[in-house]
Amino acid sequence: MTTSTQQKADNSEVSIEDKLRALYSLQSIDSKTDEIHRLCGELPLEVQDLEDELVGLETRIAKIETEITACQSEIAKRKNDIVAAKEAIKKYQTQQLQVRNNREYDSISKEIEFQNLEINLCEKKIKEAETQLTTKKNLLKDSKDRHEDRQKDLVRSKSELESIIADTQKDEQVLKAKRGNYAKKIEDRLLKAYTRIRGAAKNGLAIVPVQRDACGGCFNKIPPQRQLDVASHKKIIVCEYCGRILIDEALANEIADSMQQ
Repeated sequence: MTTSTQQKADNSEVSIEDKLRALYSLQSIDSKTDEIHRLCGELPLEVQDLEDELVGLETRIAKIETEITACQSEIAKRKNDIVAAKEAIKKYQTQQLQVRNNREYDSISKEIEFQNLEINLCEKKIKEAETQLTTKKNLLKDSKDRHEDRQKDLVRSKSELESIIADTQKDEQVLKAKRGNYAKKIEDRLLKAYTRIRGAAKNGLAIVPVQRDACGGCFNKIPPQRQLDVASHKKIIVCEYCGRILIDEALANEIADSMQQ
């Protein structure tokens, strides 16, 4: 007989009361694990958000630095163009002294005028680029300052998270081992149902005691006859309102006391 077949056979021989004990013990362990995870609070999400923001800032910084380089190149190019235009003007002015007629003189004068216009245009473009350069340098500084602040926040948040994990890791490992032992006592079909109910419940409770004639999960009243069925331990009873598995309070208290010993 294989291990899985043997396990199914063993589970089929487990009484309903023992199954309820195993389920409620499993729930207690899962609730303690949930509490450990809650100690971390929003830190895992905070760490992820900070890491994402840092990636975004690094992309932004790289883009701004590229734009700054482009502005500096534009300024350098325009300055070179001005130098070239001034040299051309000097050349044309020398040529003007050697012209033989008015037509040549006018032609050279137009070239000089064009070069002066080119100088004016370059000077305008330089001013525009310098304004953009100043703006982008300020943006770069702000982005780098923000990156530095967020980097410090990330280091602090990671340190807090790692400290909590270190403090709770041993407890969580013990709980995980205990959980495995109890899970083995529960048949696959019932364990899957427990997991499904637990996943659908906001508080993670899949099996709850009947307290003050009401379901311990949704607090709806449980009819007397159904309470007797729950207390008889002859079959698995679920709440008709929320679908949680029900266990009588006396057995729940007994299990809770035994787990604290």
